Amino acid sequence: MNKRLAILSAAFAIFLSETSLGDGDHQIFELVDFDLESGEILPTAALSYVTHGQLNENKDNLVLVTSAYLGDHHGFDFLIQTGKALSPEQYFIVATDMFQNGYSSSPSNTPPPFDGPNFPTIEIRDNVTAQHRLLTEKFGVSNAAAVVGFSMGAQQAFQWAVSYPDFMKQTVGICGSAIEHPHGVVRLEGFKSAIMADAAYMDGFYTNPPTIGLEAAGTHWAAWGTSQEWFRLGLYQEMGLETPDDFIEWFQNFVKTWDANDLIALANTWQRNDIGKTPRFNGDSEAALSSIKSEVLYMPCETDQYFHIDALRWEAERIPNSNFVVIPSLWGHLAGSGNTEVDAIFINDKIASFLDSGN
Repeated sequence: MNKRLAILSAAFAIFLSETSLGDGDHQIFELVDFDLESGEILPTAALSYVTHGQLNENKDNLVLVTSAYLGDHHGFDFLIQTGKALSPEQYFIVATDMFQNGYSSSPSNTPPPFDGPNFPTIEIRDNVTAQHRLLTEKFGVSNAAAVVGFSMGAQQAFQWAVSYPDFMKQTVGICGSAIEHPHGVVRLEGFKSAIMADAAYMDGFYTNPPTIGLEAAGTHWAAWGTSQEWFRLGLYQEMGLETPDDFIEWFQNFVKTWDANDLIALANTWQRNDIGKTPRFNGDSEAALSSIKSEVLYMPCETDQYFHIDALRWEAERIPNSNFVVIPSLWGHLAGSGNTEVDAIFINDKIASFLDSGN
């Protein structure tokens, strides 16, 4: 590794792990012969999770935290601290990993015949079904204080509010949507295409990582993760980077830490997200939105290029008890993960106030 790349890798590691709680010995909840919405069956589905705090005597202080794309059970570590919105002294926090993220059952870690590109089709609802079984069967709870998610984690949170409308008191969705709108589908297709265009990808049956494709996908992601103003003002310097090219290299290195089949499978799940596809709604997304009973804190970022604020406002207007709070940041989608102190404080304070209002 050359000196410049070493510096970039160090900046990358600091940026991602600044508030990490450590791996915490993540655990596995096994679901035998797990029925998927596609009709396929996973003989042994593994759902990865970690816990923080203690379940109280009434079993009513559980908060479920769902993971994001390019993320894992550490995504909300900046909120899971004493004195913060998700204090382990107040709540029993269960942080889960989505299927296909490399911790839970994924193309990269499932034995034949479901390994690699043969991994079955996964929907957001499959994740939510597995999480519901974890909470009810493992922890014996019949309700939750809240479900909280960022990005694809927000997709899961909104699906929870539709699939199990009486289960949680409150729902928090940060920089994510209940429906993947057409522009997002096209953007994700570009990301996937960058990986699949690498000859080394071999339709998913690769023997060595398709590095060129992963780097190209990282370049694609770098353009969308923040905002145009973020680049114009050189805010990448706050990450210890000097130029836009450094940021591109930063994202390339990040994406290369992931398995290509996992990334594509997750993107497929993201593209198909629509709470209107919940069986009892027969594709009627507006009816599904209006069915949500829990209080909802809907937090878009004003400069998010993944989940445009106008589309999210349209969704929020159709949710009966929705609080629409905009994150005022130039960090775009990344603002929702609390990667800067200002954004982290804003998100923490709004979530803390919202959760307190429900107690």
